[in-house]
Amino acid sequence: MKIAFYGSSLLSSYWNGAATYYRGLLRDLALRGHEITFYEPDIFDRQQHRDMDPPDWARVVVYEADELSLRGVIGRAAEADVVVKASGVGAYDEELLAGVMHAARADAIRIFWDVDAPATLSEISGAPDHPLRRALPDLDFVLTYGGGPPVIGAYLGYGARSCVPIYNALDPATHFPVPREKRFAADLAFLGNRLPDRETRVETFFLDAGWRLPGRDFLLGGNGWHDKHLPPNMREIGHVGTRDHNAFNCSPLAVLNIARDSMATTGWSPATRVFEACGVGACLITDAWTGLDMFLREGEEVLVARDGQDVAEQLAALTPMRARAIGGAALRRVLADHTYAIRGAQVDAFLRAHVRRAFAGRAA
Repeated sequence: MKIAFYGSSLLSSYWNGAATYYRGLLRDLALRGHEITFYEPDIFDRQQHRDMDPPDWARVVVYEADELSLRGVIGRAAEADVVVKASGVGAYDEELLAGVMHAARADAIRIFWDVDAPATLSEISGAPDHPLRRALPDLDFVLTYGGGPPVIGAYLGYGARSCVPIYNALDPATHFPVPREKRFAADLAFLGNRLPDRETRVETFFLDAGWRLPGRDFLLGGNGWHDKHLPPNMREIGHVGTRDHNAFNCSPLAVLNIARDSMATTGWSPATRVFEACGVGACLITDAWTGLDMFLREGEEVLVARDGQDVAEQLAALTPMRARAIGGAALRRVLADHTYAIRGAQVDAFLRAHVRRAFAGRAA
């Protein structure tokens, strides 16, 4: 099928945490025979911070963030068998949703793909006239980056015909064990951009642990932290491109995952970073959230902390041998149960099933 995908960016992870999620899923769908065209706006200096060349498995159309260019890419939706509008494109989101769904052919599959469902649902909950709420009954599917039963129930309650979580996963072709690098050496590392709904949790889980363990080394990666007051034993290195993610995750004794507020509250929302870290065999410490056991076993494949004191205690007790054992178990688990090949097969199956049902309905 021809898939027109309107998202934030495929080529750049700069202020764009969904990049590796898009890459893993769409690459697998392309390998299954789908023809992918990804439309992304030229905003937030992402094109100046590309960490991926245009791939051979997708056509990437970069357009200017103005009304004329917007009309042009909206019109291209008519060429596709599947039209996908992702959340958080970052420019003309509401106009893009309405435009591409209106331009889509009558027989095209229409999908809203939500890469931050808890935040989206919070936004639309008190707004019955929100463009997304008006659009939901006419869409064939809502796909979400995570969220589990609470997100499914909320979307169905707002009129969606179907809501299916397509969870983050590992692409073993891009994330795999590599040699350690001194520039990323630390006892504990965290990678994440400074965002309003994450900052307090980073203070609680990461900075607090740094203050509690002055003799250990901490590494902070991601945009926006340059003017944050940090413990003296914490090194801030700014944006870390996807080409360096493997080394960043392999080099420390352990890696910390911290969910954003809404995702931690909703549960069933493992971040991309979880699978990237496990995919290189890193020892992962994560904040606690409902549904974690669906993805990793606590104490065997992941360590779980409920505050900074827990993080500090987990790190203080962690030996290199135990870190290797946990990381190895996590790598085996994600390779078995949580790859983008598995997620892509899920998406491919329900797209093809939808086409069969539609064909059978027309034949009848």
